[in-house]
Amino acid sequence: MTDHFADDELSLLREHGIVLFAERVIFDAQPPMTVEQIAAVQALCAGPIPPELVALWQRTAGGRIDYDLHLHMNGYEEAVSWTDLFWNGGGDAGRDLQGWIAHEQQGAREAAAAQGPPWDGRLTALPFGGFEDSDRIYAVVEGGADYGHILAWKQGLPDAWAHAMHEDGMTTIAHDLPAAFAALHLEEDPLEPAADYFTGQALLAYLDDRHQSHGLALELVDKLVAFYRRAMVDWRTPLSAGTLDRDGRLSRIALRHAVATDDPALVAKLAATGVAFDGPLHGSAMATDLALAHGAHHAAEALARAGAPVSPDALDGIDSAVSPELAALLLERGAQPSATAIAECVACGAPAAARVIADAYRKQHEDLPAAFETVRSSMLAELESSLAEVRTGKVSHYLGAEGLAERVDHLQSFSL
Repeated sequence: MTDHFADDELSLLREHGIVLFAERVIFDAQPPMTVEQIAAVQALCAGPIPPELVALWQRTAGGRIDYDLHLHMNGYEEAVSWTDLFWNGGGDAGRDLQGWIAHEQQGAREAAAAQGPPWDGRLTALPFGGFEDSDRIYAVVEGGADYGHILAWKQGLPDAWAHAMHEDGMTTIAHDLPAAFAALHLEEDPLEPAADYFTGQALLAYLDDRHQSHGLALELVDKLVAFYRRAMVDWRTPLSAGTLDRDGRLSRIALRHAVATDDPALVAKLAATGVAFDGPLHGSAMATDLALAHGAHHAAEALARAGAPVSPDALDGIDSAVSPELAALLLERGAQPSATAIAECVACGAPAAARVIADAYRKQHEDLPAAFETVRSSMLAELESSLAEVRTGKVSHYLGAEGLAERVDHLQSFSL
């Protein structure tokens, strides 16, 4: 509960599907669970359901949340999608509490059959939130030192996903549910987003609908948004005080902001404060990797000039036209020339940068024409296949038909 709202305001928010719990906002909130329904779940667990989770279910048995959560997992810096609190006996398959409990039971039975010993039929970790099949949140429900801990599980992605975690991972968010909710935060101001898609977008859209179509007073909407924005992290104050480098978490958030806004001046300030630029920033991607992947070329240049590590394959993952000067700087700072990097530059409409990389490649290898042709042919085939699918109108692609056609033309018309 919070003293930020009067009781009548909390009641009105509940009527509009909004519940506050542990100083965080839950929207699209579902009806609470009855004592009997909670007891039915308890009967499936190896130990008591943590009282804080019971308290949550007594207020809402399902809903949506819209915050950032980054965790160290398998050596990666992972963005965990905790967007749903699973629904009691309702919702689609991705949100159904009983469905996810049955999924865990099936997994436990299969593991016991394959490895032993026999499973006693009771869960030691209870799933209660997450996002579709890729991310899940658990409460530990067995006795011992970990009882009540809140865990995050994330599915590994195929090897084709650069810088992604390629094997499943699990880590502890916090020692109890209120502390796990406290770990949920906002890295950017949702009222001044740094990108087209941002944390807070879903909540703001929900509130706009409740106001426009269901009569929720704008004054209460504004008050709720102000409450929600209290979860914004403040890295600017320690940056001004020259102490930001002492907090790795805030340093990473500030660095992600510099990349998202392509802000070389901020990169310079971070460097002057002593913020570390090595280590993973998103997945396994370091700061320069992330900047290049996002087309933040000014930030990438500033990072390289400030001494940030440059991955050997940094130029292999670009997705927008880089200048020949930036390509040369990255090669100077550790990026390796490759046929893939040349083809990526060509496809993205950066032939001058492609020639800079090609010149560097020739100094190390003698097979440039054949190597480039192999990569170009494969890339063309993939792009042409995607273009054909997009033109059917049945699938979409982030580049769209026009962007795909442009890349095909760039690759077809280029010669070394």
